[in-house]
Amino acid sequence: MSTNDPSKLLIVDDLPENLRALDALIRDDKRQVFQASSGEEALTLMLEHEFALAILDVQMPGMDGFELAELMRGTERTRNIPIVFVSAAGRELNYAFKGYEQGAVDFLYKPLDPDAVRSKVNVFVTLDQQRREMRRQMEALERSRREQEILLRELNKTQEELQRSLRMRDDFMSLVAHELRTPLNTLFLETQMRSLQLKRGNLPAFNPEQMGNMIKRDERQIKAMIRLIDDMLDVSRMKSGTLSIRPGKVELMGLLERVVSDLSLQAAAANSTLQLAIHAPVEGVWDEFRIEQVIVNLLTNALRYGGGGQVDIAVQRVADASCGSRVRIDVRDHGKGIAPDFIERIFEPYERGAKAGEPKGLGLGLYISRQLATSHGGELTVQSVPGQGATFSLLLPCVELAVPAPAVSA
Repeated sequence: MSTNDPSKLLIVDDLPENLRALDALIRDDKRQVFQASSGEEALTLMLEHEFALAILDVQMPGMDGFELAELMRGTERTRNIPIVFVSAAGRELNYAFKGYEQGAVDFLYKPLDPDAVRSKVNVFVTLDQQRREMRRQMEALERSRREQEILLRELNKTQEELQRSLRMRDDFMSLVAHELRTPLNTLFLETQMRSLQLKRGNLPAFNPEQMGNMIKRDERQIKAMIRLIDDMLDVSRMKSGTLSIRPGKVELMGLLERVVSDLSLQAAAANSTLQLAIHAPVEGVWDEFRIEQVIVNLLTNALRYGGGGQVDIAVQRVADASCGSRVRIDVRDHGKGIAPDFIERIFEPYERGAKAGEPKGLGLGLYISRQLATSHGGELTVQSVPGQGATFSLLLPCVELAVPAPAVSA
């Protein structure tokens, strides 16, 4: 009920002519008058409506006005309704004293003084309007308080996210410096050593075999820096929605065999092996460069955290009711696994699983890989039990159909 709604008044009298007369006396546009001819009917109305005032006739057959007032005071919903008693009995019966004992706010004798009645009703209607306005203001204050609490929680959350972003930015800059400094330092030392050999005239140090080894070492360091820069560029393109997918016909098993061969030396350096399960050729239409990028990321990750054990790569077709067939590539390591509360975090940018004090990469590989899987209409998931390794699954849909080339957005 709003403050603009009319106040509700209840008049109770067993005589219809008394009800009509009192109704005509107190009714106006700001009031809604309800009539009851008995105490029972009055109680029913009180349970249905919220009244600003009840005017009760004392002398009624059955339940009189005093009995009705006693019942009202014993019920929570009607306890606080102001009561004005009306009686035609003489003052010598002392009904007024009994009425006040029943909690009445006033006692009127018949014949009623119209001005007195209107004045008293006006007072209680005004009090009712003020009470409802106060209730409305209290409810508004409570809503405002709840909204402020929600806003404060959101502000605290935003502040925490901002602080986390600042920490991630600082960590990222530190990682970039660390990851780029290592190959640059190696190249610088190699350059210094060669300059020293040239100054000393030690030309045998530059024989074809030594020169070939120098070039290979230089290539490894340069490729490491290029990979870091490419990862940062990919993330930037993903966030701006400018990284496009260029699909073409791909034979998946041949791609996997090539990648496994290319990473064999890296696997040996990690005291590990890459084991690709035999499978019939699988053809599809994907961006070969990007799919290879995902596979390399998954295998490199498995070698890094696989604890030196074997890394298994398997391919299988998966039935799909919507488009006939999908292909799934599983990469499983036998390392220490991933804690349950860290499962989704590893796919966030700049999250790394390296041990403290041992930064490895920028933490972008899995983030980029999941985005590339999504851009193909597929998905990248992981299942892991701590202590039992992890299995990353790349699911690519509809291998028989061409895949559109949407821009990737973060």
